[in-house]
Amino acid sequence: MANYRVSKNESSYNRAVIAANNLAGRFNLAGRFIRAWNDWGGVDHRGWAIIDCMMNLPLLYWASEVTKDPRFKQIAVAHADTAQICFVRDDGSVNHIVEFDPFSGEMIRTYGGQGFKVGSSWTRGQGWGLYGFMLSYIHTKDEKYLNTSRRIAHYFISNTPESGLIPVDFRQPAECTWEDSTAAAIAACGLIELSKHVTGRDGDIYLNAALKLLKALDEKRCNWDNGIDNLLEKCTAEYHSDEHEFAIIYGDYYFMEALLKLTGQELFIW
Repeated sequence: MANYRVSKNESSYNRAVIAANNLAGRFNLAGRFIRAWNDWGGVDHRGWAIIDCMMNLPLLYWASEVTKDPRFKQIAVAHADTAQICFVRDDGSVNHIVEFDPFSGEMIRTYGGQGFKVGSSWTRGQGWGLYGFMLSYIHTKDEKYLNTSRRIAHYFISNTPESGLIPVDFRQPAECTWEDSTAAAIAACGLIELSKHVTGRDGDIYLNAALKLLKALDEKRCNWDNGIDNLLEKCTAEYHSDEHEFAIIYGDYYFMEALLKLTGQELFIW
């Protein structure tokens, strides 16, 4: 999709439309959600959806635009509406995984997923929600998505430590010091976008919050050694994995995207 926007390469167009069709094919009509995973590990995932999928929806919005087929956007909007209701809690925190009955569409339960536990607040998931709903607003101009992004943003900002360094889960035990730098970078991208679409004091709040996260990463969690491949350090895939605080490539991506947003040099791929 991004390559096609820049180069108008027909092969890139075809690959992106195929990808959009594959994503649309995972839509569950009864529950109005996009299925997250195929079955693995002996677990039936037919009814599982994840907050991460909010970042996949721009592919569907784009596909509707270029093919003039409204079904792609209809699926994206349906999933975003379901996520708004079932993933985002009243306080602005989000669930990572929600399970639905794949036949009736009824919401069954939530899972802690890559966070600390059920009902906790996996920080990268907060970032996916904050940025993802903002992107749905950009593509649809539906104010409810903007308001949802803002609700998640206020929760994220209010739980950001003074250091600006983000834990794996905002509700992890106090004695746990594990961090996830990817969550900070993703949230910073979403906050910068929010600052562009919200005027006045709130816009300044979002931008300043993004700058706090990025400065903390720059000064404390970036390795600027030219002999090292990665930039960000202390990224964590999931709370209950055996390893924590290592390099994750998309952490570097979102960090660079945020910096390019600030300098006006961004290639907006979403």
